[in-house]
Amino acid sequence: MAELVYRPAVGLAQTLFKVWDLKIDCKGSENIPRSGGAVLVSNHIGYLDFIFDGLAALPQKRLVRFMAKESVFRHKISGPLMRNMRHIPVDRKQGEAAYAHALDSLRSGEIIGVFPEATISQSFTLKSFKSGAARLAQEAGVPLIPMAVWGTQRLWTKGHPRNFKRSHIPITIRVGEAIEASKDKYAGALTRQLRERVQELLEAAQRAYPVRPKGPDDTWWMPAHLGGTAPTPEQVREAEAR
Repeated sequence: MAELVYRPAVGLAQTLFKVWDLKIDCKGSENIPRSGGAVLVSNHIGYLDFIFDGLAALPQKRLVRFMAKESVFRHKISGPLMRNMRHIPVDRKQGEAAYAHALDSLRSGEIIGVFPEATISQSFTLKSFKSGAARLAQEAGVPLIPMAVWGTQRLWTKGHPRNFKRSHIPITIRVGEAIEASKDKYAGALTRQLRERVQELLEAAQRAYPVRPKGPDDTWWMPAHLGGTAPTPEQVREAEAR
């Protein structure tokens, strides 16, 4: 049932991307295994990140089951789609059930997609990583696949209106080599290694990105350390603490 829904949904997304004239540059898909379980780990800068992360797996003929907040599954439109595509709901107050679900899926040979920052980064820089992805990979005996997306925040992100016009927005995706999730390694150390690799991939995606802001009114999607006007991580934390 999942594939009967998932594959048409992928086809619809690809059609919409053509209509919006998105310029998708994806490199490193060959690092995603053609068979067996794996934990795909990405930065999180926009609401559509999971779609682009999933697209990176298509050349390897793989479908990714993403862990997403439970409220998405309650939505009247997205809920049935997410459930029928066998994505995994995460109730942050009771995360054990989602962890067990993901672990079973990994052991059955699925690829599970995880955003270890847990929420969208409004600064468009990497937040701290939670250790769940590393622990899942260790317990299931599967590799971690680091990746990064850039440009997706320009389509739809927290605090900004959606932009689904035919606006030729480039999307850059970089997938890194697998990281062995050795059970002999402390999960915290493995998580730090994973974050460092995602940071490297994010910087590579940013360097490869083919456009810059068009003017002073178009700098919101660039992080402050790259000359943009997105809030700094410190400013985000201060706003969240109010």
